[in-house]
Amino acid sequence: MRKRDMMIVWIAVLGAIALAVSIFSAQVLETGSWGLSFRTEGAPPVGPAGSAQLKDYNAAFLGDTSRKIIYLTFDAGYENGCTEKILDVLKKHQVPAAFFLVGNYIEKNADLVRRMAQEGHIVGNHTMHHPDMSKLGDRASFSKELLDLEELYKEITGKEMEKYYRPPQGIYSEENLKMAKELGYRTVFWSLAYVDWNNDSQPTAEYAFSKLLPRTHNGAVVLLHSTSQTNAEILDELLTKWKDMGYTFGTLAELF
Repeated sequence: MRKRDMMIVWIAVLGAIALAVSIFSAQVLETGSWGLSFRTEGAPPVGPAGSAQLKDYNAAFLGDTSRKIIYLTFDAGYENGCTEKILDVLKKHQVPAAFFLVGNYIEKNADLVRRMAQEGHIVGNHTMHHPDMSKLGDRASFSKELLDLEELYKEITGKEMEKYYRPPQGIYSEENLKMAKELGYRTVFWSLAYVDWNNDSQPTAEYAFSKLLPRTHNGAVVLLHSTSQTNAEILDELLTKWKDMGYTFGTLAELF
């Protein structure tokens, strides 16, 4: 074989290898913390993994982008005196929400948890102790964090917990997603959030609106913290603004 022909063959081989590597890499989910890149105002952000990729693990961060619909979710590791007001506003607007709770919250706030369930909101699994789940490599430890919370929820409400899971701090791994799926869970990330969790430095209402409204997009899965005084104060106006923008509100069942 002539030197030129050999060079062409090697180029073809290397190209095939590069293509195979890129395809394999695209299928692998790296361990990390969920983060977002907003590139165009009013458009969905780019996440560490795409919707099609997450679908294989019964996971999602974004809903139907052809519809002006929002999926509203709250995370809570403890109670800060805001949830009752948040529930009042949700009831006023007839908006469904999902509350991802940890064991400590359910143990100490049984009445609020029962109210969430009675008023038609989903109570999701945010684990029993809020650990970095990506460090729990064995199935027994991973399962225990979810199953113990299920049992506690049933003790408090008399109902089975709906199988929606949000990893603490958004930290995940491919193995975690596989194990959650095997337990019958759907993993819920998010496509819209802002810095609302620091109680020592709560954002102003103006700041909250400036971060949330321009980034609102079709199919948005919104993450707010129910510990936030700002969120409790602005929620009535925020829901009104979203409705004025033409958005409706869906449940996590619709998301999947």
